[in-house]
Amino acid sequence: MSEPQVGMLMLGILVLLIMMGFPIAFTLIAMGVGFGYYAIGDIIFTLLVQRAYGVMANDVLIAIPLFLFMGYIVERANILDRLFFSLQLAARGVPASLAVASLATCALFATATGIVGAVVTLMGLLALPAMLKAGYDKRLASGVICAGGTLGILIPPSIMLILYGAMAGVSVVRLYAAALLPGLLLASLYMIYVMGRGLINPKVAPKLSKEDANVPWSRVLFMLLTSFVPLVTLIVCVLGAILFGLATPHEAAGIGALGGILLAAAYGQLTFQRLKEAVFLTAKTTAMVCWLFVGAWIFSSVFSLLDGHHVIEQFVVGLDLSTLEFLILAQILIFLLGWPLEWTEIIIIFVPIFLPLLHIFGVDPLFFGILVALNIQTSFLTPPMAMSAFYLKGVAPHMDIMDIFKGVMPFLSLVFVAMVVLYNVPGLVYYIPSVLYG
Repeated sequence: MSEPQVGMLMLGILVLLIMMGFPIAFTLIAMGVGFGYYAIGDIIFTLLVQRAYGVMANDVLIAIPLFLFMGYIVERANILDRLFFSLQLAARGVPASLAVASLATCALFATATGIVGAVVTLMGLLALPAMLKAGYDKRLASGVICAGGTLGILIPPSIMLILYGAMAGVSVVRLYAAALLPGLLLASLYMIYVMGRGLINPKVAPKLSKEDANVPWSRVLFMLLTSFVPLVTLIVCVLGAILFGLATPHEAAGIGALGGILLAAAYGQLTFQRLKEAVFLTAKTTAMVCWLFVGAWIFSSVFSLLDGHHVIEQFVVGLDLSTLEFLILAQILIFLLGWPLEWTEIIIIFVPIFLPLLHIFGVDPLFFGILVALNIQTSFLTPPMAMSAFYLKGVAPHMDIMDIFKGVMPFLSLVFVAMVVLYNVPGLVYYIPSVLYG
């Protein structure tokens, strides 16, 4: 077999092993070392050690454990119930106010934590019973929570954007600035949809009862000041420090971690047990991401050494695609990969295959990264492997999984609408970076 054929065999075996359920990080390392030994001999072991050290010393990746810790400690500050209740009352005059409040809470909490499973689970315990008790259609209620909980993948400070920036060599600061308007666009589309449903058919999203809505504005304002304002202040401080050049992403992440501790202490929730759980979960998730990074680098390096990337590049170039057709093809493939794979595997294993093609088709890696972040929303919402649906099912066993799947489909369609808008109005990606950085 020629080296390119060996490279394609390597990729095929990897996909097969992933489908069989083997651990992704160690499968990547084993495949990279095995085929690397075939290609370059003993030196592959030296490269493995050097790359493992390089990942651990990468300044960009330092932000990951700090942002994760901020998310886990904020999650344990028990701020979510206060935030949801105050937003629910503040939006009481809006059609489908409970759904709008749920989406706003999801967006804020997802921004603060970036942990999809945590947001969907907590909102499933808090907002889903409230919506069902108010007479909401169960499909609409479940779709709101599943879709809203995934916004943290796109809205900064997103862990996904940090990983993409490290893989593509794109500034994380610019990625964060570029993701703000697309993230707000998607959240706004969700809210417009639920308000439209509430206006057209009030039975699927009834208004709050007079008893529940009969709360003085002074009380509502106090609740917002003690729940909404502290969390927004933390988010604005972290993002503002990054976007205005006051701190690097990992320095801002350190500020966020400290802010999360202070927030938990202010609410009287900073106990040793909660702190220990946050540290443990941070270490566990960080180790997974870092070993994925090591494995992906070893695998992609050996794959390139065997000319596997060249084979794919020749095939795609041979299709004689336009820039738009290439973008659509890439996004379709990423969408399909989202069915069996998680976002970390897509970003670390498969996105690097597209990166060498970007300059051939004249695609800006910044724009491509935001499209990928938007597209990866679908991996959490697309049946049969819609992880958001299964997170919700785990805390709401009385809900039928098919009803949850049907509930997320309109929101899945809105993700595609947002992608079409970005294709046609790329200024949504470039406006904030151009204003801030030229």
